[in-house]
Parts: sequence; structure tokens; C-alpha cells
Amino acid sequence: MGYNLQVSIDKDSGFCFGVVYAIDMAEEILEEDGYLYCLGDIVHNDEEVARLTAKGLRIIDHDDLPQLKNEKVLIRAHGEAPDTYRIALENNITLIDASCPVVLKLQNRVKTSFDEQEKILIFGKHGHAEVIGLQGQTNNEALVFQDLAELDGVELPAKFTLYSQTTKSTDKFYAIKDNLLSRGYEVKANDTICRQVSNRYEDLGIFAQKFDKIVFVSGKKSSNGRVLYEVCLKNNPQSYFVSDPEELSIDMFNPEERIGICGATSTPMWLMEKVKTVLEGY
Repeated sequence: MGYNLQVSIDKDSGFCFGVVYAIDMAEEILEEDGYLYCLGDIVHNDEEVARLTAKGLRIIDHDDLPQLKNEKVLIRAHGEAPDTYRIALENNITLIDASCPVVLKLQNRVKTSFDEQEKILIFGKHGHAEVIGLQGQTNNEALVFQDLAELDGVELPAKFTLYSQTTKSTDKFYAIKDNLLSRGYEVKANDTICRQVSNRYEDLGIFAQKFDKIVFVSGKKSSNGRVLYEVCLKNNPQSYFVSDPEELSIDMFNPEERIGICGATSTPMWLMEKVKTVLEGY
């Protein structure tokens, strides 16, 4: 007798449009040329990276770029700093620019602020690809912080402009803004959070409450995955984080349970389907 688990996949989970766009572009060129360089992991999901690497995608990092000449290089959805474009121009590298439009719009705003000599604070993850691209617009002068505690004891300018990485939580962004205003700073806040991501926070909470258990599928490197998993956990304490179906085991479940599967904006649908197949096999 099997466990007969009732398994459903969240229809709103899976790649955001920026990632879909980058992967479509990569696959098109791989079909034509047989290989393509990509600056950094195309998406923060090892399984999807492995699938594309098998098709000829070659992941390089920023140290490799100056050594390349006369090649095509894909810029992923996270976007890049101006330096990358400069090196490409010098080395006759054709950039296949799959930067997400939401990120590009933010880069433009940050650059304009910087050109107008505003002091800039960015609420974002240190060392994150998108954040590095944003800092690059400010000649690396912007102050990046992951949470408010980092600003304790830091002498901030009396007046500054506050930006956010596109995948941060809107609630947290506005809470930070209010906190800084209450400390007496003059804050001009630019909410540049991607609505496709922030809407998912709300929808996911509702999804998580409908099931006995939640299996959240995401790459370990995905910052969006971390935040979305926390949303699941808050709404359903019986939530598990897995990166690979092999991390599942039958003793995590009970017969007849209703299981919901969901994931990050960097989680491919095929991986969630695979998890569903494994669970239905118990």
C-alpha cells in the first residue's frame, strides 16, 4: 500500500519573466552556435545551470572576462556594472544582454541620482550580482546594507536617497524607510521592488496554509528563495526546504497527507514536477 499523498504544485511558482527571457535567449544561441559564455550563474539554481551547461553554456566569472576576445557573452537577468560593458567593448565581445527590464530601470534611476550628487543607500544583499551592478552605477560609492543593525554607529549623511534590490520584501523596505525617518534623516525613498516578486510573497502565504505540509524547492544560493521559504514557514510550520528531490525521504510524510510544492523565482518548473513525481511514488 502506497502513501497516497495528494500533491499540488503552486501555479504561480517558477521562473519570473526576467529569468525566462534570459534562458530563452541562451537556448536560442546554444542551438545555433553550440556554445555560449555566460557571466556568472545564469540563474541561482544548480540543477537548471547543469541542464544548460550540458547544452554548451560556459559559466565564467568577472576575472575571466578580460581574457576573452571576439566572443559572445550573455549577461543574465541580474544585470551588470558599467565596467563589464567597457571591457566587452575593448575586447570586441558581443554582449547578449538579458538584463531584466526591472533591474535596468533601477540601474538608470540609481545612475541619475548619483549624477545629481545625491547620497545613496541600497537595501540589498552584500555581494549579490544585482547589487554589484547597482553599486557600479555609483562608482561603488553607495552604501549597501542587509539590515538596519548594520547602520548603527555609521555616520550617515543628513539627507539621502534610499533604493532597494528588486527582490526584497516591500514591507521590510517601508519599515526601514520609516525607521530612518524617525531617526531624523531626510529620506527620499524609491520603491523599486519587482511586483511579480512582491505579489508572490502574499500569494504564497495563502497557498502554504492550504496543505498539511509544504515542500519548498529552491537553490541554496537564491536570496529570493530564502525569503519566500520564510513566508512558507510563517504560514505553515511544516515546511521543508529542498534543492534536489534526493533530499526528500518518505519518513518526512504521513499517508494521505496533502502536500503543496512551491519554489523561488529561480526554480524551474521541471524540478518541481520531479519533486511531485517522487512524492506521488511513495
